[in-house]
Amino acid sequence: MNDQEVAGLRCRTVLAQLSDYMGGGLSAAERSQLEAHVVGCRRCEQFGGVFGRVVRQLRLHLDEPVPTEVEARLRARLEQG
Repeated sequence: MNDQEVAGLRCRTVLAQLSDYMGGGLSAAERSQLEAHVVGCRRCEQFGGVFGRVVRQLRLHLDEPVPTEVEARLRARLEQG
């Protein structure tokens, strides 16, 4: 990824702040600056769009229980190291 500066932010900073942005953890000024960067940076706009869709889908399914067989397989793998 090119680490270009747009709207006073570098791409790597935008990537580091995306989770906080999606979770509402940025100030209004930080949010505005990040949004301005994303509007002016094609790569961050594309990545941010995908990231946002993934986060929204995960939030939709947070309350769904993990199937028992999936949980058992995960626990077995974790115990194996």
